Amino acid sequence: MFAVIKTGGRQYRVVPDDVLEVGKIEGEVGSIVQLNEVLLVGGDTPLLGLPTVAGASVAVEVLDHKRGPKVIAFKKRRRKNSRRKRGYRDEITVLRISEILTDGAKPTKGPRPKREKVVKPETTTEDADAA
Repeated sequence: MFAVIKTGGRQYRVVPDDVLEVGKIEGEVGSIVQLNEVLLVGGDTPLLGLPTVAGASVAVEVLDHKRGPKVIAFKKRRRKNSRRKRGYRDEITVLRISEILTDGAKPTKGPRPKREKVVKPETTTEDADAA
């Protein structure tokens, strides 16, 4: 099953467990957010929205908030000693698609637990000398 969603003025084709970067969405890192602008739900019997599919939504997990690459706008007028340099970076949210919901259903999956970091035991010089 797949869906076509619209967020931030762009459309994305998504399937469960996809990771994608979209324009900034409100939500805490690790929380589940529902996106309600679903344009198409595909599968055995596709549902086409006019303009959106009624009762359909996509549950996503917010993985990270970050900033995109730097974009520089440089303008120069020849022989006039006139230059202007401006730049900006987009705010980006990294999402993981957890499930595609239809008929007004609520999300059943919660956020994934974070992996524990494995700490390796440190060896000191005294331990190396004793061995």
